[in-house]
Amino acid sequence: MTKKAIIIGAGPAGLTSAYELLERSDIIPVILEENDFVGGISATLDYKNNKIDMGGHRFFSKSDRVMNWWLDILPLQGKPSKDDKLLNREIELSKLKKAPNPEKTDKVMLKRNRLSRIYYLKTFFSYPVSLNMDTIKGLGLWRMFRIGCSYMKALIFPIKEEKSLEDFMINRFGKELYLTFFKDYTEKLWGIDCNKISAEWGAQRIKGISILKVIKQILKNISGKKGGAIETSFIESFFYPKFGPGHLWQNVAQMIEDKGGKIYFNEKVTRIIKEDNKIVAVETTNEKGYKKVYEGDIFISTMPVKDLIESMNDIPENITEVAKGLMYRDFRVVGVLLDKLKLKNNTAIKTVNNIVPDTWIYVQEREVKLGRIQVFNNWSPYLVDDFKNKVWIGLEYFCNEKDHIWTDSDKTFIEFAIDEAQKIGIFDKDDVRDAYTHKVKKAYPAYFGTYDRFDEIKNYVNNIKNLYLVGRNGMHRYNNMDHSTLAAMKTVDFILGNCSDREDIWSVNTESDYHEEKKAV
Repeated sequence: MTKKAIIIGAGPAGLTSAYELLERSDIIPVILEENDFVGGISATLDYKNNKIDMGGHRFFSKSDRVMNWWLDILPLQGKPSKDDKLLNREIELSKLKKAPNPEKTDKVMLKRNRLSRIYYLKTFFSYPVSLNMDTIKGLGLWRMFRIGCSYMKALIFPIKEEKSLEDFMINRFGKELYLTFFKDYTEKLWGIDCNKISAEWGAQRIKGISILKVIKQILKNISGKKGGAIETSFIESFFYPKFGPGHLWQNVAQMIEDKGGKIYFNEKVTRIIKEDNKIVAVETTNEKGYKKVYEGDIFISTMPVKDLIESMNDIPENITEVAKGLMYRDFRVVGVLLDKLKLKNNTAIKTVNNIVPDTWIYVQEREVKLGRIQVFNNWSPYLVDDFKNKVWIGLEYFCNEKDHIWTDSDKTFIEFAIDEAQKIGIFDKDDVRDAYTHKVKKAYPAYFGTYDRFDEIKNYVNNIKNLYLVGRNGMHRYNNMDHSTLAAMKTVDFILGNCSDREDIWSVNTESDYHEEKKAV
C-alpha cells in the first residue's frame, strides 16, 4: 500500500520535502498550507506588478547539494538581463548550450552583484564592517582609536563564558565596535537587550565573522589569493530568481502537483492526533471555520513549534511549559514606489539612473524604528513594473503583535514609515507615488524566553516515531533558506533509510558549520 506523508506548511522546507519524496520514493506528499500562496516567508508578493521579497533572499549556499538543486529548478541565465544590457555590464553567464535568456523566458536564475551597507549618522558604512578609509572618515580618528583599543582588550581579556549575544559580539568585535554598529540594530530586530539573548544566535548567524576575519578577507582581496571557504557574509555575488524567491517555490509547487503530490491552501492545522507515540492524523480549520481530518503515515511539520505542541494531545507538563515560553518576532514591510531616492550613489558601481547600488541597507539610526531597507531594483529589474523610471523599495520593521507597528491600520502605518524614511534622508515625501504594507506572524523564532530549554522539546519530538520537524519555525532556529532546504533533504534521507541519525537533521546550521563548504573558485 502506498504511504502518505502529511506536510504542514508550503514554505521552502515543506516544498523541498515533498519534491524529494516524489523524486526518490513512491510516498505521496499532501501539503497543508495556512495561506493562499506558497513560499512561506520566502514568498514573493505582487502589488500592481511591483513585487516584494519579504526579507531579501540571496540564493547562495556552502552546500553544493542545495545549489545544484536550486539550479535544476531555475537554470542560470545565459544572456544578459535588462539592466545588464542597459549598463553594458559584464557578468559571468552560464556556458550551457540551452542556458535561458531572461528577456525571453521566466524560468531563469539571475547572477546578481551584492552590496549591503550600514546606514548610520546619515552615512554609509560597509557591511560586514570593513577597516577602510570610508569607515575611518565616517567615524573619525578618535572613535577608530577607541575601537582599536577596545578590540585589543577583547583579544587579550576575552569573556571566558559567552552567556549572551552581547558577550559573543564583544569577544569578536570589542565593546566599542559592538556599541557602534551592532547593539542598536540587533535590539531593533529582537525588541530585547542583547544581554538577554542567547549567544547561540550569534553562533548561527555571524559565526564566521570577526575583526580578524575581516582583516584576513581584506588581505586576500588585495593579494588576489583565492581558495578556502568563503563566509556567506563576505560573498560578492549570488543567484536570484527573475521574479524573486517565491518564483522558484511556485515552480517547485507546480512540479509537485505535476508529479502527483497535493497542495491544499487555506488549511490551518489546529489539532494533531497522537496515538501510541505516533501521529495518526491532523485536523485543519479553513477560513470559514470548516474542519477536515487528514490521515497519514509520515508527518513533517514546518509550523511554529509553539503551535505544534499546543495542538497535540497527551503532552507532558514540562514540554507544554517550554512550548508556551517560546517567543517570536513578527515582521511588517512597507513597499514604497518612488520617482527617486534622496540617497546618492557615491560608489564606483554603475546603476540604472545612478540609484544607490545596495540590495540591503541596515538602518542603525537610533531615532527611528525602521530596521532595514531593500532596494528591489537591485535584486532584479523584473521586480519593478516601470524599472527605467521608478524606484521600488521595502521598508522593513520588526515587532510583536501588540506593538503599534503591528496593530496600526495600513494607512496609518504607511504614513508612519514614510515619515521615518524622510526623517533620516532616504527620500522626500513628494517623490512617493504609491505604497503597500504586508505583515508576517512569527517571522523570527527568538533565542530567549524558554529557548534555553528547547532540547526538552527536541528530545521529546525525536521520540515520536513518524514526526519530523524542519524549517525555520519547525525547528525554532533562525535558519536561512538554504539551511531549511538542506534540513528537508536530510529529513527525507532519514525517512528513506539513507542515514541513521536524526541528529544529522538538527546539525544543519550549527556552530560547527553544516558539513559542506563552498570553496572559492
